[in-house]
Amino acid sequence: MKDQHELKKGSTQTLILAVLGDAPSHGYAIAREIERRSASALKMGEGALYPALRALENDGFISSAWELQLSGPARKVYTLTEKGQGELARQKSAWQKFSEAVNSVIGGAPRGQTT
Repeated sequence: MKDQHELKKGSTQTLILAVLGDAPSHGYAIAREIERRSASALKMGEGALYPALRALENDGFISSAWELQLSGPARKVYTLTEKGQGELARQKSAWQKFSEAVNSVIGGAPRGQTT
């Protein structure tokens, strides 16, 4: 669905920050957690996830470190930084205001009517 893709594209970084706000995680687990929390409504592919992770790291909102595995290759684990915690709070507030405004328009009374 094109509309859903456009909405997700604009919120990818916020979704990642929200997941990392709970605990450090590697890329695949971040994607699966977004999918789980959204009841599979949001799928996060590598093409969107890893560029967003790089951008968040470049902005100082997350940090990363390689974690060695007992079996299998090492994986990069991402952690929300203090700066990222502030950004997550800012983005949550902005999203709340935006969603309230949209809901007011799409669920509001037609012109000339009062609720």
